This record gives sequence, C-alpha cells and structure tokens, in this order.
Amino acid sequence: MKVTGKYFLYAAGLFAIVLMAGIFMQNPFFYRPFALMTAVCLAIGLGAIESLKGYRYTAWIISAVVAGMMYPEAFKNWGGVNLRDKTLILVIIQLVMFGMGTHMSLRDFSGLASTGKGVLVGLFCHFSIMPLMGLLLTKVFHFEPEIAAGIILIGSCSSGLASNVMVYLAKANLVLSVIVTAMATLVAPFLTPLLMKTLAGTLIEVKFVDMMIEIVKIVLVPIGAALLHDFLKSATATQKRNVNILCLLSSAWIACIVFFLAGRITDPAWQQSITLSGFFAGAVIAGVLYHALYTKFPKMDSIMPLISMFGIIYFTTVTTAAGRDNLMKVGVLLFIASAIHNAAGYFFGYWLSRLFGMDKNSSRTIAFEVGLQNGGMASGIAGSMGKLGTVGLAAAVFSPWMNISGSILANYWKRRPPCPPKGET
Repeated sequence: MKVTGKYFLYAAGLFAIVLMAGIFMQNPFFYRPFALMTAVCLAIGLGAIESLKGYRYTAWIISAVVAGMMYPEAFKNWGGVNLRDKTLILVIIQLVMFGMGTHMSLRDFSGLASTGKGVLVGLFCHFSIMPLMGLLLTKVFHFEPEIAAGIILIGSCSSGLASNVMVYLAKANLVLSVIVTAMATLVAPFLTPLLMKTLAGTLIEVKFVDMMIEIVKIVLVPIGAALLHDFLKSATATQKRNVNILCLLSSAWIACIVFFLAGRITDPAWQQSITLSGFFAGAVIAGVLYHALYTKFPKMDSIMPLISMFGIIYFTTVTTAAGRDNLMKVGVLLFIASAIHNAAGYFFGYWLSRLFGMDKNSSRTIAFEVGLQNGGMASGIAGSMGKLGTVGLAAAVFSPWMNISGSILANYWKRRPPCPPKGET
C-alpha cells in the first residue's frame, strides 16, 4: 500500500467518525464539510489499494454528488459565471466526448463485417430494452413528469466507453464491444429523439429535430474531430495536404457565417442548417489543431480521458446541486430505479443474446453494452433543454451505480471465463 494513500484512508476513517457524530447531533456544521472530506479522502486513498483502483473514478463521482448535495448554492455561479449556462454546458460536454473519442479509432470499424450479427443484436437490445424498462419504471414509481422523462432519456442514449472498459476487464469480446459502442453512437442522433418523442412526449415537450441537432453537436461533432486526429496519425503527405486545405475552407466558412450570415438569415430551417455546418467546420479545425498539438506533445491522448473525467464530475456536481430539492424527495426511489434499470440491461442483454445464438463471451459483451448508458450524453441533452435539475437528475444518480455494478460484474466474469465449445482446446 502506498504511504500517501494510506494516510488518506486513515483520514477518511477519522472524518467518517466526525460525520456520524454530526449526523447524530443533527449539526450541519459538522456533517456537511466532513461528508465531503470523507468522500474526497476515500477517492484519493483508493489508489493505494491495487484491487480497488478501478473504483477511484466512481468514488470521485460520489464525491461530486456529496458536494452538490451539501453545498448547492456554491455550484450555481462562480466568479459571475453561470455554471448551468447552455453554452458552457455544450462546450464542456463536447470536451468530454472529444476526450472519449481520442480512445476510438477508425480501425474500430474494420471488424464490422465479421461482427455484423452481434452488432445488430446489440443495437436492437440496447435501443429496446433500456428505453422500455425506463418507461416501465416511471409507471411503477410515479415520478414527476420531468424526472420520469430523464429516466427514459438515459435509457434512450447510446452506450458509453465505460462499457468498453468493463468488457476489457471481464476479458470478453472487446472488438464487438467497441463496434457496438461506435455504431450506437452514430445512430443515437436519430433513435434517441425518436424514442423520447414516442415514450416521453406526454411528459415533456420533445422537439425531434432540435434534439437531433443537439445530439449531433454533443456527440458526432467532437467524436468526428477525434477521428480526424486519428486519421492524421497515419495519413500520407497527400492526405494531410488535403485535410489542411479542408481546414482552410472550414475556417473561411466559419468567418463567412460570423461576418456575413449571422443575423441575416431569418428562416429557422436555414439557421439550423448553417449553424450545424459551422459546427462540423469547427470539428475539422479542432481535429487539425489538436493533431498539431499532439505531434509536439504525444502524451496529450493520455491526458484527454482525465479532462473527460473532470467534465463528467462537473456535470454530476452541477446537476446534483440544481436538483438537490428533488433528490431529497425522490433520491432513494431514483437509486432503486437505477439499480433495477441497470440489472435489467445486464440480464436481458445477456439472455437475449444467448437466445439469438451468440456465444457466452459475446453475450457478456452485449450485457455490458445494453446495461451501461452514456450518462454524459444524457446530462448534455438535459442541459441543452435547460432542465439539468430535473431531466438531468437520473443521469447523476444512474451513472455512479452503473460504474460500481459494471466493475463488480466485470471482475466476477473475469474470474469465471466461459468454457470453450466442445472440440476446442
């Protein structure tokens, strides 16, 4: 055990004692700061225990929830900046998705032909089981309309890169996992708004086209920039020159939008089209600039996941602070709903895959792909709707539990590899 980490664990234990005393005395002067200090010290100290290192990210997410619950007023404005501003939320979620995208590659799509059946099964299970289970839970627990819509929303989002990590830990079919995640991400701009319109349209106003465009901005634009960076890593001189020309044209187009078109186009459809084209042009520029930075600092790709983690912690904290009053009322029920939703994804993902004739390793992979949702995407959509404290609340509760349960299941399956089919050695 590392000495520094050991001290943090000792501190967490000491703070936990003071926390319990504060709760017993019902004195917020004690339990509010010591709740946060206990969570932070525990998150840092887990790095000292080899078998628990995989839970550090989850511990930081829990720390974010504790911070938002204990000090909600502190996470509304910082230095005059509105932490729930739609533009700020969009920028941060794009950074999160770009950071995730740097761990994707164009080569990930190369195995699509050989894993076609698994991909179809994975997509079918993911975009049917999870949104329908979310709808069922809203009927059972009778949540308020916007909170209920948030449960359906996270069930309708694509799988995230957390599923790839869990599949890797479980030693399941990583190639299939990566492709299913990539394809789910690509179809999310159409399927997520469609599912929300169909299943949650009576709970909140769902504008199909507006939500589709927001998902494109939140997911496809930053991941497209990351994939362009990946392409440039192995591009020929001619290909790099063509990309640089495209970058110059993209810069010219953005300048044209800013100086000549902004404010002069009144038709809403044209405004959306021009704005979206500007985002894609920005993705080209961002991909080229990041690659140029990467060539000078090759460790940038290893830093980006940390930035993504910071972004998700930010969303969790701000969402919890915004929805604190709602969490005080329905937090326990929301957690129970998250556990049921998550378990249903694992269970039906695995057994439906087996029913479709897939091997055990691939079925385990589909279980993770179905059971683990992209909480960052759900938070970004809720933020773009201006409903972070209600529609975004489910993502803040579901995400920590998904990481905990996913880690437990991955380690369980890792210790129990599937038996090879008869005739194989």
